[in-house]
Amino acid sequence: MTPTDPDPAPDERPGGPAHSSLSARSRGQGWEVPEGDLAKYRSRWRAAIRRVLQRGLFRALVRANVTTSTEVHRRVRTVRGPYVLVANHSSHVDAPMLAQGLPWGQGRFLSTGVAADYFFDVWYRRWFVRWLFNAFPIDRGGSRKHSGTSRRLLHSGVPILVFPEGGRQMTGTLGEFKPGAAALAIGVGVPVIPAAIIGAHEAMPKGRSWPKRGRPPVAVVFGEPVIASEGESAVEFTARIRERVEGLYDQHHDEILGGQQSSPDEEDTA
Repeated sequence: MTPTDPDPAPDERPGGPAHSSLSARSRGQGWEVPEGDLAKYRSRWRAAIRRVLQRGLFRALVRANVTTSTEVHRRVRTVRGPYVLVANHSSHVDAPMLAQGLPWGQGRFLSTGVAADYFFDVWYRRWFVRWLFNAFPIDRGGSRKHSGTSRRLLHSGVPILVFPEGGRQMTGTLGEFKPGAAALAIGVGVPVIPAAIIGAHEAMPKGRSWPKRGRPPVAVVFGEPVIASEGESAVEFTARIRERVEGLYDQHHDEILGGQQSSPDEEDTA
């Protein structure tokens, strides 16, 4: 894998009619104007500050601790408007890698769904995820307090990041995908960008507060965007998305990790 510049000009378009831009179904009708608490998610001045924090200061911190690489499918840069970014999840390294790896034209307003009971109940965690990841709260444990936020964000033109496994996987292997992300994409009429994160579990598995020593390799691969077929159910679309993510992971695993496996002895605490 060759590391790529994640910040090309947002108006770059592959030529030819076969590669037209991918846009949300409702783009031509315009987005709803976000009001109240939702307005901050499309704030241009907040995005400008986030770019400095996320792609300047925080990127330097990430790169000081892990060896990063990024690959972006060329059609990702043709996506206009909101979309759902879907990826595997096994580490706290995942969200920074995804947010920093997207071209800025697609990632400027990207909003990451995070656990409300963990990140939004404590002021400094809430501040951290809102300013670095434009985060929105996701309910766990049966709560419905924030129900509908992700749909309202998409309708307001804000793309969202969802980890459909529902949490970090303990083993680093791909878990089952819940159909919520696919159902959102179908219901609102937006494309899905599948992505695979490779090496994050090996670098910083669940239970660690800092990556392992030696700047272990971590890569993110953004695949070709997909749109639900006419009549395709959320369950069927979920299976297709998971297949894409798994394919990206398997295709690049040995190239990034060289066949290495995590061992219990390596799971020392920071």
